[in-house]
Amino acid sequence: MKEGFDKQKIIDILFDSDVSVILSELEDGGKDSSYLLAKLQLTEDEIEKRLSYLIQHDFVTKKSHNNKIVYAVNKEKLSQIIENDENFSSVTKGLTELDSYLN
Repeated sequence: MKEGFDKQKIIDILFDSDVSVILSELEDGGKDSSYLLAKLQLTEDEIEKRLSYLIQHDFVTKKSHNNKIVYAVNKEKLSQIIENDENFSSVTKGLTELDSYLN
């Protein structure tokens, strides 16, 4: 994984509700900007601004295809950063322990 990014900033962005709504639309594959604009009622500039840091560090790709802008998620890279995050691991462990007590 190419370093040079602020890991905590990536985590914060991923869990920001303004960004996660866009990422959830991309989880099944790339979508062109016109789909996102219509579905999310956002402008192209808003989408670009919200995803800019993720695009800059290849967590999201932005490509031009048939005169349309297509956004896609790099699932492998996103998975690696979440799986390797100590805070995420602690939360997962805590939830697992809580679940075992409740059951």
